[in-house]
Amino acid sequence: MYYLHEQGFILLQANPSKASQYAKALNLVHKTDKSDATMLARYGHDQQHSLCRWQPEPVESRALKAMLRRLEALEQDLQREENRFEAANFSGASARVIQSLEDMIAVLKDEIDKLTQEIDDHIDGHPSLKKNRKLLQSISGVGVVVSRVMVSLLACKNFKNAKQFSAYLGLIPKLKESGKQAGKTTLSKQGPSYVRVKLYMAAVVAGQHNPDIKAQKTRLLQQGKNKMQALGAAMRKLAQICFGVVKTQTEYQPQVN
Repeated sequence: MYYLHEQGFILLQANPSKASQYAKALNLVHKTDKSDATMLARYGHDQQHSLCRWQPEPVESRALKAMLRRLEALEQDLQREENRFEAANFSGASARVIQSLEDMIAVLKDEIDKLTQEIDDHIDGHPSLKKNRKLLQSISGVGVVVSRVMVSLLACKNFKNAKQFSAYLGLIPKLKESGKQAGKTTLSKQGPSYVRVKLYMAAVVAGQHNPDIKAQKTRLLQQGKNKMQALGAAMRKLAQICFGVVKTQTEYQPQVN
C-alpha cells in the first residue's frame, strides 16, 4: 500500500465486515481467489463514494508501530523460552540444554531492554507522541506499557469515536445465541489480542484505583454482573478514556469523586 501511494494511486479503505456482508448478499457460495477478487472489485465500484481514502500514517508513527511489533514478538519468544526452561528443569534435561535455554533467555531479555529504551526515546523525540503519552499516563491505571501501545494505535489509525476504537480492540459485548452460554454476553475479541492482554492487567489496577472505573465495577456487580463481565466493561471504559484524553488533548479528569 505504501508503494502504491508513493506512485500516485488513490487507495480506498474498506471495512472487512461490510465487504463480507456484501459477498453474502451476492450469494458467493464458493470462495476462491478469483471470486474474492471479483467481489472486491464490484464492492469497490458500488461503494466507492462511501469508502474512506487511505492515507499513510506519519513516518514517526509508522516507525513506532514497527518497533512495538518487534517488541511484542521478542516478548512472545521470551515467554516460550521461559516455558521451555521450566519444563526442562522439571523433566531433568541435560546441563547443556539448560545452559542453552539460559543463554537464549539472557539474550532475549537484553534485546527487549534495548528495544524498550529505543521506543521510549523515539516517543520522547517527537513532541506529539510525547504529549499524547503524558496525557495517557494521567489516567489512573495506565502506565508505561499501556501508554506505549495506545500512543501508537491512536497515532496510526484515525478512529472517529470512542465506540469505534473499542470495537477495533474487540471490547464490544457480543451476545451468544447458541450452546450452553446462550443469552450471555462476552467480548467480541476481534482485533489485536496483544492489546487486550495489556488492557486486562491495566483494568485490574484501574478497578482499584481509578474512581470512574471503580464506581462502574461496583455498580455492575450490584446489578448482578459477574466479575469477568465487570472486568470486560472496565477494559472497554479504560480504552474509551484513553481515546478521550488524546482526542481532546486534555488530561484525565475523574467524573466521580
